[in-house]
Amino acid sequence: CWEEERERERDRETLSVSSNTLCPSLSLPNVRSCHLTQTWSGLGNGIKTYKYNALTFIPLNLFEQFKRVANLYFLALLILQVSLLKTALCYILCYILCHILCHILCHILCHILCHILFQESKWMNIHVGDVVRLKKNGHIPADILLLSSSNPNSLCYVETAELDGETNLKFKMGLKVTDERLQEERQLAQFDAMIVCEEPNNRLDKFTGTMCWRKDRFPLDLDNMMLRGCRIRNTDECHGLVIFAGADTKIMRNGGKTRFKRTKIDELMNYMVYSIFVILILVCAGLAIGNSFWYEEVGSRAWYLKDGKDQTASYRGFLSFWGYIIVLNTMVPISLYVSVEVIRLGQSKFINWDLQMYYQEKDTPAKARTTTLNEQLGQIEYVFSDKTGTLTQNIMAFKKCTIAGRAEQVDFSWNKYADSKFEYVDHSLVACIRSKKDKETLEFFKLLSLCHTVMVEQKEDELVYQAASPDEGALVTAARNFGFVFLSRTQDTITISEMDQEMTYEVLALLDFNSDRKRMSIILRFPDGRIRLYCKGADTVIYERLSPNSRHKEVTQTALDIFANQTLRTLCLCYKDISKQEFDAWAKKHKDASVAMGNREAALDRVYEQIENNLMMIGATAIEDKLQDGVPETIAKLAKADIKIWVLTGDKKETAENIGYSCELLTDDMQIHYGDDIKDQLPASSRTRKKVPDPFFPEPGKNALIITGGWLNEILYEKKKKRRRLRLKRLGRRPASATPQDSTQPIDDWEKESRQVDFVNMACECEAVICCRVTPKQKANVVSLVKKYKKAVTLSIGDGANDVNMIKTADIGVGISGQEGMQAVMSSDYAFAQFRYLERLLLVHGRWSYIRMCKFLRYFFFKNFAFTLVHFWYSFFNGFSAQVAYEDWFITLYNVMYSSLPVLLVGLLDQDVNDKLSRKFPKLYLPGQKGALFNYKNFFISLFHGIFTSLVVFFIPYGAFLQTMGQDGEAPSDYQSLAVVMASSLIFTVNLQISLETSYWTFVNCFAVLCSIAIYFGIMFDIHSAGIHVIFPSTFTFTGVAPNALRQPYLWLTIILTVGISLLPVIFIQFLCKTIWPSVGDNVQRNRKKYEEEEEEEKKKPAPFQRDRRSRRSAYAFSHSRGYADLIASGRSIRRRPAVALGTTTQTDLGSG
Repeated sequence: CWEEERERERDRETLSVSSNTLCPSLSLPNVRSCHLTQTWSGLGNGIKTYKYNALTFIPLNLFEQFKRVANLYFLALLILQVSLLKTALCYILCYILCHILCHILCHILCHILCHILFQESKWMNIHVGDVVRLKKNGHIPADILLLSSSNPNSLCYVETAELDGETNLKFKMGLKVTDERLQEERQLAQFDAMIVCEEPNNRLDKFTGTMCWRKDRFPLDLDNMMLRGCRIRNTDECHGLVIFAGADTKIMRNGGKTRFKRTKIDELMNYMVYSIFVILILVCAGLAIGNSFWYEEVGSRAWYLKDGKDQTASYRGFLSFWGYIIVLNTMVPISLYVSVEVIRLGQSKFINWDLQMYYQEKDTPAKARTTTLNEQLGQIEYVFSDKTGTLTQNIMAFKKCTIAGRAEQVDFSWNKYADSKFEYVDHSLVACIRSKKDKETLEFFKLLSLCHTVMVEQKEDELVYQAASPDEGALVTAARNFGFVFLSRTQDTITISEMDQEMTYEVLALLDFNSDRKRMSIILRFPDGRIRLYCKGADTVIYERLSPNSRHKEVTQTALDIFANQTLRTLCLCYKDISKQEFDAWAKKHKDASVAMGNREAALDRVYEQIENNLMMIGATAIEDKLQDGVPETIAKLAKADIKIWVLTGDKKETAENIGYSCELLTDDMQIHYGDDIKDQLPASSRTRKKVPDPFFPEPGKNALIITGGWLNEILYEKKKKRRRLRLKRLGRRPASATPQDSTQPIDDWEKESRQVDFVNMACECEAVICCRVTPKQKANVVSLVKKYKKAVTLSIGDGANDVNMIKTADIGVGISGQEGMQAVMSSDYAFAQFRYLERLLLVHGRWSYIRMCKFLRYFFFKNFAFTLVHFWYSFFNGFSAQVAYEDWFITLYNVMYSSLPVLLVGLLDQDVNDKLSRKFPKLYLPGQKGALFNYKNFFISLFHGIFTSLVVFFIPYGAFLQTMGQDGEAPSDYQSLAVVMASSLIFTVNLQISLETSYWTFVNCFAVLCSIAIYFGIMFDIHSAGIHVIFPSTFTFTGVAPNALRQPYLWLTIILTVGISLLPVIFIQFLCKTIWPSVGDNVQRNRKKYEEEEEEEKKKPAPFQRDRRSRRSAYAFSHSRGYADLIASGRSIRRRPAVALGTTTQTDLGSG
């Protein structure tokens, strides 16, 4: 991942600033700062956030609309009926609003330096190279290099909520040289530096540049940049140089196309629409042929059917074809899609309103951030979860430490800076510190107070620490409570209070953390002139760099093993004294590497390696990250629902395994397989791949897999060989020929794909999979592999920025609003505060949403087939003339008024069992995973059910009207009376049919069914009345038909007979299914009262005594993104060592903080 980034850096464009002018590698004449020579497109600060303009609105909007296949169908019908095209008013409104917003943004006023004075100007007039002045609480108009500010040391606080969703303030700091020399307007006007930087890109976490000024070069990074979209906070005034403007700013570069996620049901409905197209075309073609044949044999010979038109039978058949396309278009009505969106919106609101998913401690309700994926929640097969902050609380408590091999909880009243929330129980450690006799203990806590990137604020006489990670905050807080208090920092100094004595240290170098180094260091000059390096990091990297003379290595390693077994997050601390000569030689190399424009990170890493060696061990810390409430129970319930859970974490293997046992993802009856143990199975299997592969684990029993990111890279051939080729290319060498070790590398893409398939098959055989030490990109790759080769519905859940890629890759993304900001939440489809709410989201809301949507779609297709195909049967008796079987107004109102409300309420409110039983019986979730409730089989069942109902609805009234006589001696066998009887029979049938489908009856459901029938009769009698016919004689032509027909008892008997014959087979089939072949849901429904009584009895029983047992927690994990000053000190990986007696090792137990 880093090598690819370095490759991209090699191709970047060089930009130069000369006399307030920025351009790519060009020498430009001096110009005024308010007038810029345009050297490439995009230098202006005007932006466009709207998707359309006046020319592209119609074609682009139509393209988006026609991605849904049904819209093409509706468009064709609308054109055939010469109807008005439905206008996209909402899109036009968005188009107008976006234009207005962009206009407002471009006309915001700011201060730009012209000559030697700052003048007001609009944002749109800002150009690259301008010097601007920003005020407190103002928005930043472009990507700006901070030059100076009103705060000491040019410190500037910014709020980045619009970039990453995080509300905590970040600090930016100008270079020391610009802080000292660019405070006044006259000095700023004379600023003539040259800036060489990377080309515009979308990396919000990275900036690389160099400033050349007054024959010196200064490195620039993200800490010196203020990005567009941020706001100035706690800073009265600051000055900056515009580096990127307008569309070249990082926030605009991140405004890519939004890709919408679609559910399996949506995809299936597209294919069903295709099927309906085919059925419709075939039916209409058959009826058109029938019309041609009928006209040839009958119509042309009957004098009373002459219409005076000289048209051939073939042409009449052609017209009949398009007529039937219009008549039968209600097979897929527009109201179907409208109803689906209404149901999805309602289901989303139910999730938002669920008080059982509301986290009271942080006033955080659950939030459905999308309305299109609810039913997909009922089909999840794989859950991919982060660990830290997702399964755990991500609230760190300093619990234990080992100092120089000794172990030492506590009254902190002697320390005025102590945190009242911090608790400790070993009094001997405090006594040791206060005595000042143990130098190694003092050095331990001094390191914790100095080696970090925490920022401090003074609020009401209290110190408030702002840490990039909870781990760092816990460590600095621990040092603070033991008397080593971090007070303040500048660009080149850091001040602490050592046992009430204030000391200031000069910061000579800060060696950045990244996920490859897994450590951070700081080089300080002590007041007495000594130079010392402090370092903290993962044990795997620290132990490789220890001096042979370092003491306490074995006992510290043993303590680390103990801490890891207790699932604590560990961190090694060490130091090194450096001579002035050694530092001066190293500082020169560091200066050269820090201003390098090509592969700066790699150059700095190599320089860091030269100084971070021969370290002396001081000790190690252990931090507890508590498991969230309800995590084991949630995982157990999801496992019973046949949902496989994979944990993808940056923790080390021992930690990952322990957290797996702690949350009951791993159990004692599982066979644990490690990556190294099963590596040899994959190459052989990929060469002899079968259509139905043999199981990887033939032994009976449950299996679990624990692998590392490095193993994953090796197995899936990611990056390893590419990095080697790039390294050899830079050295000017050719890659060596394949060695025996390379023989397993893929010779082509097919073999690579086979290896990936085998890995996925192997992992999916396991009940649980844990991937540790994985990067954010690897997390996303694992999710995409399962989606690609298993065609499974996946869900990813995480809480941090390093989980965003995984969340976006999965079919469903869930964000936890935890301690690591809001980036995961902003990228997610659903968000809540605790992992335990996932159980309710899937087993209750997800299952209900899936059942409701499937029931709605099955019924909707049925009722429209039953309604539409009556026209088909009627065609055989009207010469295939495309004459409709119903009154026009009935056709118009059928889906809108007469049959929509009951099925809409079923889609919103129906439930087979209540929420408590849904969670008690996770097996109820299985039908959704199998897609058993809505598929092609169900579609064709609905089709044949509709065909049967349409046959009954047409032919029974037709047969009844053949030879009948009314009470008044007249025969009510006219077409209009037949249409009324068929329509009445259909309304009764479809509304009683939805009643049979309803599992959860409420007053609203009952009212909807009765109201739909009442509305039908009320409207029918109104539009058949003489009064409305007088007003609109050509529109309402069925005058008096309903009163005349429905006063005949014989016709009411016909309606009852039709409805009964339509419903009896359904009732019989439902009875057989629930008695002879009952599903799990049917059994639970049948015994619902029994289960509810048992639950009430359990509540009355006293809680059984449970022995307190220590829960296993996670060990220290490294972050994959940089924090303050591009640094986060994290990352541990315990190596296995032979057990050694602790001897004099000090392990300090801390109470829960």
